[in-house]
Amino acid sequence: MTGKKQLLLGTNNPGKIQELSALLAGLQLELITPRTLGVELSIEEQGTSYMENAIHKALTWSRLSSLPALADDSGLEVDALSGAPGLLSHRFTGNPNACDDERRHMLLDKLQLFQRPWFACFICAVAIASPGQEMITATGYCHGEIIPEERGTNGFGYDPIFLVYPTGKTMAELSMAHKNRVSHRAKALLTARQKLIEQLHVKSRITR
Repeated sequence: MTGKKQLLLGTNNPGKIQELSALLAGLQLELITPRTLGVELSIEEQGTSYMENAIHKALTWSRLSSLPALADDSGLEVDALSGAPGLLSHRFTGNPNACDDERRHMLLDKLQLFQRPWFACFICAVAIASPGQEMITATGYCHGEIIPEERGTNGFGYDPIFLVYPTGKTMAELSMAHKNRVSHRAKALLTARQKLIEQLHVKSRITR
């Protein structure tokens, strides 16, 4: 035990855990994961919005662990596809076992019918549920476009084909430090981070 207040990161995604941990660095918090608790749980996303899904996941993890729990839901919305894949970004192929490569390839296949540029936006909703406390919520956006070739080896999901405005780089070409200034998840979490500091009276070693 460290004596610090604990915050459960409600995700099993290693990429998300890495990003969330970096964004919460500097807070006097002990970040724990479902693996730390020895819990294997996949929470079905049935909401009609990113925020509904994020709140549902945060509440579920908090009730399960009796700890403050942070969860998010995010998606990619492409103008040419009328906002698809959107809430179905992770389930875009219809195959629950599909990998990131398959999802990217399917998206690019569908976009071949449309003229470039393929404008798009990443959206992320973050929720933090704490026992006996008001729910913390925040939303972040990152605008850009889909490109037909993969670039970069960082990140996950659709990052290698999402060109971030105005950087001229894909999300997968950005360093973790740069990504954590401009990404949709960063913008949402940095807002939620400040609310978390105020709610739990957590000290921060740094000022953002």
